Amino acid sequence: MPLRRAGVLGWPVSHSRSPAIHQAAYRALGLEDWRYQLLPVPPELLSEVVPALAGAGFVGANVTIPHKERALELADTAGGAARAIGAANTLSFDDGRIEADNTDAPGLLAALPHSPAGARVLVLGAGGSARAAVWAFLTAGAADVMVWNRTSARARELCSRVGGRVVERAEPADLLVNCTAVGIAPGSSPWRDLPLAPRSLRDYRCVVDLPYADPETELVAAARRAGAAVVDGLEVLVRQGALSLERWSGRPAPLEEMRAAART
Repeated sequence: MPLRRAGVLGWPVSHSRSPAIHQAAYRALGLEDWRYQLLPVPPELLSEVVPALAGAGFVGANVTIPHKERALELADTAGGAARAIGAANTLSFDDGRIEADNTDAPGLLAALPHSPAGARVLVLGAGGSARAAVWAFLTAGAADVMVWNRTSARARELCSRVGGRVVERAEPADLLVNCTAVGIAPGSSPWRDLPLAPRSLRDYRCVVDLPYADPETELVAAARRAGAAVVDGLEVLVRQGALSLERWSGRPAPLEEMRAAART
């Protein structure tokens, strides 16, 4: 039986835990003929690589920075979430056709300890992940979704596309979501590059940090000390990956095995 292949497109992508997460799921499901791999592709080659994957035995690909918006443009069809958000993190291949979807939004909601319905939410960042987060919270019934970005113009562009309102500083909220690379990008610090201080984390019931680090990011550690509930980027990554796995395989995702692999 020919191999069924999937992978993660990004630049850079060597840090990704997705291969370990998906290979653990394949083992748990008995999918012995499935393989998952890193797909490091620079932006200028993405338009060539994606159609080639569709014709080379790949069932799909996850998509990470900086390719999410371009991936949507390369698709033949797209799901409603991807179209509304303007970015895709999941591509599925079927007889050479490319279908785009976005599991960032439902994956984020699935990772939360409680529903955001009626909540005040502060989203930090204005890239593809931030777009997905804002859209997810608004569709889930959040009462107020605020967006902060170092460049206010990008925050205004995001809000004009998917909703929410721009803020110039961090305001208290039920939920804080960091959608930037601050905290893992070389030389970055959440206390210098974000409108936060360790003591200000007491203003949030729950803190979500999409970047992930071993054992945890500085923001997650500080949020724990402040008494907030925390969701780290690995849990969100597992939830996103589970949705793409279910789409490609038609099988329920083995979440516990995927979580264990993510943190090994």
